[in-house]
Amino acid sequence: MPDISTRTVRCAGELPAFLAVPATDAKAPAVVLMHERYGLVRHTRDLAERFARDGFVCIAPDFFHKHPDQAALHRGDVGYDMTDPEAVTYLEAAIAEVAALPQVDASRIAVKGICQTGRHPLVLAAQRPIAAALVWYGAASQREWQVSARYPKALDEIVAAVECPVLGIFGEADHVISLADVRRLRDCLDRHDKSYTIKVYADAPHGWLNDTMPGRYRRVQAEAAWALQLAFLERVLGGGYNRARRVQIYECDHSADYDFTKNVRME
Repeated sequence: MPDISTRTVRCAGELPAFLAVPATDAKAPAVVLMHERYGLVRHTRDLAERFARDGFVCIAPDFFHKHPDQAALHRGDVGYDMTDPEAVTYLEAAIAEVAALPQVDASRIAVKGICQTGRHPLVLAAQRPIAAALVWYGAASQREWQVSARYPKALDEIVAAVECPVLGIFGEADHVISLADVRRLRDCLDRHDKSYTIKVYADAPHGWLNDTMPGRYRRVQAEAAWALQLAFLERVLGGGYNRARRVQIYECDHSADYDFTKNVRME
């Protein structure tokens, strides 16, 4: 197993973050990893370490560090309604922190959002250049399309301004995001002629990457999706990727009698 080092850092604005760095002398690409609704828990640190073992410098900020009851947040008993502008401020701080590291190739920084934070790589990419936006079962539910104080700009307008390639990972059995929702996001990316790869995995409920939640975790799908993610990053961050062309891939594996109303929340 490749050697990595980890430490806690403070980004601008006193934003705490977990940093995982591969043992390499070569300039490496980086990933800014956004956590789920539970805050910066062990699972997110595990993912950061996994990225590092795969050759990426990974920084995982604690976007919900201002919540007064971190224990309840980590249990999922309470939430933190981060706004799009707040997310952008934190992401900018994290990117500045990781880009300053001598191990990092600042031209190859991707941002990954999961669940609640799934939309935020797109929000950031609409405002500044990033190398890639990775969306794991987020940015597609009904609430994402509604303008509010939390989401002050329409998602359609956000997608229109995105210039980087997008990876979207979803599950057939998700009780929050339906296949119709995924297709709406796909159609929006198509309408604005964006490069994307979207895959929907069979029998995968919401949260299926999280191996600390046995009821949700789906090992086969999680391993396949991680491999797809690595292949995507290798393609778009590697030398020779032509951003003047459009690559649009949609793959969905679902039952012929698919019924979103039968999808249930797994623990």
